[in-house]
Amino acid sequence: MAAVRGFIHGQAGDKGIILCARQFMNSLDDSSLEEVKRAIEDEPWLLDYYELGDKYIRSKDGRINFAFAGLDRNISSVKSKGRILLCWVDEAEPVTDDAWDILIPTLREEGENWNAELWVTWNPDRKTSPVERRFRSSSNPLTKVVELNWRDNPKFPAKLERERQNCLKENPEQYDWIWEGGYRTVATGAYYAGELTKAKAEGRIGRVAADPLMTIRLFCDIGGTGARADAFTMWAVQFIGREVRVLDYYESVGQPLSAHLEWCRTKGFTPSRAQFWLPHDGATQDRVYDVSYESALKAAGYEVTVIPNQGKGAAKQRIEAARRLFPSVWFDEEKTEAGRAALGWYHERRDEGRGIGLGPEHDWSSHGADSYGLIFIAYEEQEPAREELDNHEPVSWMG
Repeated sequence: MAAVRGFIHGQAGDKGIILCARQFMNSLDDSSLEEVKRAIEDEPWLLDYYELGDKYIRSKDGRINFAFAGLDRNISSVKSKGRILLCWVDEAEPVTDDAWDILIPTLREEGENWNAELWVTWNPDRKTSPVERRFRSSSNPLTKVVELNWRDNPKFPAKLERERQNCLKENPEQYDWIWEGGYRTVATGAYYAGELTKAKAEGRIGRVAADPLMTIRLFCDIGGTGARADAFTMWAVQFIGREVRVLDYYESVGQPLSAHLEWCRTKGFTPSRAQFWLPHDGATQDRVYDVSYESALKAAGYEVTVIPNQGKGAAKQRIEAARRLFPSVWFDEEKTEAGRAALGWYHERRDEGRGIGLGPEHDWSSHGADSYGLIFIAYEEQEPAREELDNHEPVSWMG
């Protein structure tokens, strides 16, 4: 399509550059040069218009030249290019906000009934990526979004169809991301990948309402208040009979306890309705405010339970407990989206050379996963309480 647009400009007498960019391009081998050349070769009328070389594409009338650039290392060179008629950014998922901020103002050419255009193509990965926020979620009337997929390709090869069907059968937790344009919700080898896929298939991810007669349990992983503190995460849960109803999820970085409590108040998780469950470090003094979460929450009127240190292998115990009880879990789809994203990403750190696991990877997902695992440590420790709940007649809750 970039070659077609270049042809249109050339035939109209316009002279300029068709810029093809990617975030990472160390050489022309990493560019879309060969892809554009193949597209031109497939259409005789385009092949008649363009001259194709080992390292260049240009129109035979001298009006249109293709240029290729990497935005990661060569973004400054883009600013110096004159008369860009069209910029096509391919594989745009990793392009940064800084790169977009520099690139977009360079597309300033305009003529009679036309102006420079920016085309962006990418395979979705993260819902929060700059390209998603800037373009797919844009309300700008000049931004046009078109979703194209394998089913829109009239020349979709039989080989890829076999691979698609095999992925659906053998790797269902990754299928939506690989083939249907969905966001990546699970990492390869993620601890809870299969469980989340099954929960979705069984309809256990939907609208979940709180039972007004039952306590809301807030399970936390302790963050801090420093600039480089770990995230504070919290799951709002109810134990109803044998079911675990996950109502909400909260996460913040570097905020004081007052910010967490304000969120609880806005959700109605007040001391009269909710109780806190903390990991063993909940009784430890905060480095900035010199007060423990346990004491501060009690001072705010909440009942607080601190789960004792489980010792060596605590993370593995949480994972095993959570996996064991996953079939009993129901998630509110909208309110727990960020938390489920963390669960889907939480994975094992691997030594690929030796082919062994090194325990959970400590990254952005581990804080939400740690507080989630705490739910099931508490669940299994409170068997007598659950027996009482089995006799409770639950209020209708699933929308």
